[in-house]
This record gives sequence, C-alpha cells and structure tokens, in this order.
Amino acid sequence: MSSLTVKALHREFFYNGTRIPDPAPNLSVEEVRELLTPSYPEIATATLAGPEDTGAALRYTFSRAIGSKG
Repeated sequence: MSSLTVKALHREFFYNGTRIPDPAPNLSVEEVRELLTPSYPEIATATLAGPEDTGAALRYTFSRAIGSKG
C-alpha cells in the first residue's frame, strides 16, 4: 500500500527580475498586488502570469504593461 503526502506550496512573486516573497499567504493575488503597489507602482497596471509550479513554490510573475506615454 502506498501513501500520499500532501504538501502546500508557498507562493512567490517576481517583478522585473526581482523575487518578492509572499507578504501574506492569506491574501488573494489581487490583494497582494494592492499591497505591493506602493513599493512597486508599475505593478498596478502590470499583467499577471501564473501560477507556475516550480516544484518548490507557486510562482506569479508581474510584467510591465507595454504602451506609449502621453
């Protein structure tokens, strides 16, 4: 008989090549976006990709929105 082990993966966020630890695992991804916006203003309009299972974590990646100024 085999046994299964359940292991919860933690979340990690990436923006502009920077790994940002999960500030609060109980928050939704959109609430994390709001929490990070004062430190990383571009995250407010960034696109979000993920989660990507890396085996050790669920990775969410914020990418700057591409557009023209003005």
